[in-house]
Amino acid sequence: MSDILFNTEKSESATTKKQLYDWVAKGLVRFPPHSTLARSVCFVYSRDGRTPFNMAAPSESSESAVRRRRVDTIQAGSGLPDSKEPHDEDGEETKHRKASGCALQTGTYWLTRIVLLRATAFIYFVAFAVAYQQNSQLIGERGLMPCQAYLQSVKTYVGGKIGPAALAYTPSLLWFTDWTAMDGNLAAIALLGMLLSGLVLLSGTANMLIMGTLWVLYHSLVSVGQLWYSFGWESQLLETGFLAIFLVPVWTLSRVPRRCPPSLISIWTFRWLIVRIMLGAGLIKIRGDQCWRDLTCMDYHYETQPVPNPLSYYLHRSPWWFHRFEVVSNHVVELLLPLCTFLGRRLRLLNGGAQILFQVMLIISGNLSFLNWLTIVPSLACFDDASLGFLFGSKGGVRKAVLEIQAEGREGRTPKPTRGMLVRRVVNVSLGVLIGYLSVPVVMNLLSSKQVMNTSFDPLRIVNTYGAFGSITKERTEVVFQGTLGPDPQDPAAVWEEYQFVCKPGDVHRRPCLVSPYHYRLDWLMWFAAFQTYEQSEWVIHIAGRLMANDTTVLSLLDHNPFQGRENPRWVRGEHFRYKFTAPGSASAAQGKWWLRKRIGAYFPAVNLEGLRGYFQSRKWPHPHDPTRRE
Repeated sequence: MSDILFNTEKSESATTKKQLYDWVAKGLVRFPPHSTLARSVCFVYSRDGRTPFNMAAPSESSESAVRRRRVDTIQAGSGLPDSKEPHDEDGEETKHRKASGCALQTGTYWLTRIVLLRATAFIYFVAFAVAYQQNSQLIGERGLMPCQAYLQSVKTYVGGKIGPAALAYTPSLLWFTDWTAMDGNLAAIALLGMLLSGLVLLSGTANMLIMGTLWVLYHSLVSVGQLWYSFGWESQLLETGFLAIFLVPVWTLSRVPRRCPPSLISIWTFRWLIVRIMLGAGLIKIRGDQCWRDLTCMDYHYETQPVPNPLSYYLHRSPWWFHRFEVVSNHVVELLLPLCTFLGRRLRLLNGGAQILFQVMLIISGNLSFLNWLTIVPSLACFDDASLGFLFGSKGGVRKAVLEIQAEGREGRTPKPTRGMLVRRVVNVSLGVLIGYLSVPVVMNLLSSKQVMNTSFDPLRIVNTYGAFGSITKERTEVVFQGTLGPDPQDPAAVWEEYQFVCKPGDVHRRPCLVSPYHYRLDWLMWFAAFQTYEQSEWVIHIAGRLMANDTTVLSLLDHNPFQGRENPRWVRGEHFRYKFTAPGSASAAQGKWWLRKRIGAYFPAVNLEGLRGYFQSRKWPHPHDPTRRE
């Protein structure tokens, strides 16, 4: 019985795994390499913490096995060194596991693809959820910037026809919908996007049809979103989503589609994306604000960033040396580590881990929408199956399927390429050529002393430039909307009551919010408006007019309406304040204040509905009607 060879699956049904386990330990049986039975016993060894044996090696006789165990026992009891070769870098156990097929090999990306798909789907889901909840108020039929008016202006600009020129200027499915039901169209796109992305997120599988549909749907919103969708991460999501289309099979819905292995070209397009994102962000800082060069930017960032969170309050009071360390670390992560992507597996893993850690730190220190969550996605492409195996349980079917594929590859039993697989290789090469071609102006921009950030050089936003916080504001200013029921806005006795936004600072007693990865678009735009003038941000006056009519569409974007259930305000004004964090432990903090503020002056003067009639007509905005008063 010393050389029994189990060749059939019947052996497993006739013999318990425990018996097989004991026989293997004694060297009494051996199996064909990488057979199902061999793998099952291999996994038993792995779970028990014992060193797995080499399934491909011939087994010892019972006598030699006993002799070897006696020698091992004597050496262990005497403290003598093992007569075998010293452990290699991976360790004896790792060597045996790799030899037996129990450990995932490096250089394949089956699990990487699943992780990339789920991460991309998560961002899509958040983005479509934000769109569903805010689009009607921002770009809907009664929104602040109705998209049907925008589409009409584009149509006029390109000659009055909906054709290639219109689609090239504004690629959107909304061209082909009923413009009189725009709210329903916007909601349908967002809901379908949430449904598809949710399915990919939960299942970890997709095909080109699903990922292509998600890309087209979100492109349709971004293209008509105007100012509200002008953030750099919109283009970044479109580029990420475009690359994800080529990760998956055309039709098959399988997490491990054997006939469609992950393309190394596709994986490298994600790596190229994270390199460009980080280099763009790092270079724009070095070339921009002086504080990035003298290492003082973090003295201001936590207090003046668009939407701080509670931890920002405490990080702002960190010692000066910690802020200097943060800036130096930022330069290392954004300017040096991305180059490690091209320097072999180990340094690439270092870069991937550092980028993810860096983004996590940004997530917990501020509300930067889904930007940092999105930037984690291409960083995942720095990892292969061996490094991501811990995310997949040893009993899982996905991990076992990948182990089988790797075993077949080692034995030269890979499936013969089909016609479809050959066509797919051509598609992958074409993708690499396309990304390379579109990257030329992007690279030229990176090398230019006049670098611009968050810009697209093609209408489909396939390859873009990126960057963030090239300049840092040194003080925080806020626009606060106030309304009064008084007939005379100049009367010192007039009582002015404040509107509160959902997340941006207003009431000094209100704790900073924690909403990332969610994105309150109006709150972000109010941050930009605060260091501009109302002439540069005319939509601020549009909001003021809608507030005087107690317009529910606009009020749904706010947190507090002081005139809820009361007469509508007669006048609305915008006040300009300078905000600073209180010091932890100070008297102000003891009073429950998170902020201190000082009035700078009027942002825009007090206005009423009648006075805004001409202003609204000149901009073709519908004039708000106050049903509580005669005009």
